[in-house]
Amino acid sequence: ILPFVPVNQILLLLLVLTVCVILYNKVHQIPSALQNETVDLESPEETEEEIPVVVCAAAGRMGATVAAISSIYSNTEANVLFYIVGLKTTIPHIRKWIENSKLKEIKFKVVEFNPMVLKGKIRQDASRPELLQPLNFVRFYLPLLIQKHEKVIYLDDDIIVQGDIQELYDTKLAPGHAAAFSDDCDLPSTHEIVRSVGMQNTYMGFLDYRKQAIRDLGISPSTCSFNPGVIVANMTEWKHQRITKQLEKWMQRNVEENLYSSTLGGGVATSPMLIVFHGKYSAINPMWHIRHLGWSPDTRYSEHFLQEAKLLHWNGRYKPWDYPSVHTDLWENWFIPDPSGKFKLTRPDS
Repeated sequence: ILPFVPVNQILLLLLVLTVCVILYNKVHQIPSALQNETVDLESPEETEEEIPVVVCAAAGRMGATVAAISSIYSNTEANVLFYIVGLKTTIPHIRKWIENSKLKEIKFKVVEFNPMVLKGKIRQDASRPELLQPLNFVRFYLPLLIQKHEKVIYLDDDIIVQGDIQELYDTKLAPGHAAAFSDDCDLPSTHEIVRSVGMQNTYMGFLDYRKQAIRDLGISPSTCSFNPGVIVANMTEWKHQRITKQLEKWMQRNVEENLYSSTLGGGVATSPMLIVFHGKYSAINPMWHIRHLGWSPDTRYSEHFLQEAKLLHWNGRYKPWDYPSVHTDLWENWFIPDPSGKFKLTRPDS
């Protein structure tokens, strides 16, 4: 015979069991909740977006590279990572220069460019031998040199950045466009300079329209050219469209057919890009690429105009580290002397 258990004791027992079940469930939910919280606590803080900037360090021009980097670094709070591309022989010099100057705080990677990739793709041109330097073609091979970034800025070494590089990086690229460039007809203020030095700003100045291969492109010779000394590039589109392969194809055709090397523009690195990117590029804000400062040792822009500019480019023969040249004061503001003493400015009194 079972002992008699009062109803109130049974109810009390059920209540205790219910409380125990609730507590058990809560205890077994805690690890899951803690785990979620731990993931949140341990997940790295959202890091500031890295802005990759590619600039070359060529022999005899490293002062230009240093001044360009100095101007970018000094005028932004952005998280810039500099990719400094050089040949095997020049890399130790530029690394030492950076590490032994106030630029030692920058984030940078040194990348070696192998000129063997250009074998059979460059036609010798005695009129402008400096344009055949291997590093002039680094911009063709951006995805091979820069692996982990979706968007990249490429800059020639003969530039100075006066604005915040974040603005240039924020340039919008239209869907399907692998790059953004500055159109050579984009700024009325530069037209007078272009006319005064007899410089070309159309495809006629870069491509030889006497050649059938050029006429077959169907590009009007009066089409405005663009300048690839400043590029904002989308690496995904670049690889998808096989831009590097297309550029190499036109380099090889030029070796065989002389399509552009001896024409007025002398643009051995510009001409293939004009062909491959025709009608398929986005625009850079004109004030982010004020050009032609190196086209004449006499012709000058107004100081007010240059103060407003975000980026200055001494494209042409007359470089600001040489003599003669114009607006050298704006360039020298950012120049850092070579600790090794190998690179020296050329000045009238030197």
